[in-house]
Amino acid sequence: MRDRSDHPQSVQQPASPPLRVVALAGGVGGAKLAVGLQAVLPPAALSVIVNTGDDFEHWGLTICPDLDTVMYNLAGVNNPETGWGRADDTFTVLHTMGLLGGEDWFRLGDKDLAVHLRRTEWLRQGVSLTEVTDRLRRAFGIPSQIFPMSDSPVRTLVHTDEGDLPFQYYFVGRRCEPCVIDVSYVGAEEANLPEAARAALLAADAVIFCPSNPYLSIDPILSVGEMRSLLKKIRAPKVAVAPIVGGKALKGPAAKMMREMGYPVTPVTIAAHFDDVLDGFVLDREDEAAAPHMRLPTLVTDTIMRTIDDKMRLAQATLDFARSLAQLPDVRQTPNARQTPNARQTPNARQTKVSTGDFTA
Repeated sequence: MRDRSDHPQSVQQPASPPLRVVALAGGVGGAKLAVGLQAVLPPAALSVIVNTGDDFEHWGLTICPDLDTVMYNLAGVNNPETGWGRADDTFTVLHTMGLLGGEDWFRLGDKDLAVHLRRTEWLRQGVSLTEVTDRLRRAFGIPSQIFPMSDSPVRTLVHTDEGDLPFQYYFVGRRCEPCVIDVSYVGAEEANLPEAARAALLAADAVIFCPSNPYLSIDPILSVGEMRSLLKKIRAPKVAVAPIVGGKALKGPAAKMMREMGYPVTPVTIAAHFDDVLDGFVLDREDEAAAPHMRLPTLVTDTIMRTIDDKMRLAQATLDFARSLAQLPDVRQTPNARQTPNARQTPNARQTKVSTGDFTA
């Protein structure tokens, strides 16, 4: 299935014992860091739990945008210009659908459409979304595990000044134009984390919150069943990478939503939002002045990911930071205290060099 050969999957051979890392991701930003993590870890050491609150029915098909974005990026077949969708795709079906008077507001490519057709076929046969996702992962030759956050439907509902909008109608149909009042996740309380994803979390040596939209990508995952309480219980260090840099979102409407919901558009807001389930936070150099205001140990480094080298450097720095936190008896600090030397001044942390610590492959 793979049609791009220049996408690194891993470097060197795994040390003993192999490390196990779980990433929480959704959207392009999350997929980028997942690519970096896959590249610096041994094969099969990474598991990615992906937001499915964006899923919806379209043309009679089950569309899973975030699952596919993560899958295409990890396989190296994503559209490099958009970060989502397939590289070198065509849109004959979409164009023809429009000519026939059908809905063409959601841009589905022909290669992409084949994935949705296959997924929907399997789901109608009674195969779980977890198993369907794994079949697709194997077909694309991806060494990392990919899990949906739930096998049962959870749908993100955006409450706006124009009324309640299903996520894709807000995000794509209305281009994020309505003012956001709040967000809810329909079906989350009744949903459960798939057993395979739960097992990966319980076995993890580190959990990484990728730089995804906190309200549209990470919160839906945390809203599922016991997910938040499970994260509080596991001993593995949990580190988040800021999706906000210099008052702007790296991708998508996060900054706009924060302003509309009355939150300061800073990484401090994001860190406080996840404070109860995190052990550390990664800031971009542009926001270094925010570090003294963090309640969590903080790493300041370069977080912008334009190239595969950028993704690998950030992934390695984040893993090294997580390793340093695992050595601390208590990583929490008093509000507004400066970060401890162990937390902020680990070797090479501020330089984001790829070191040869326990997390290197």
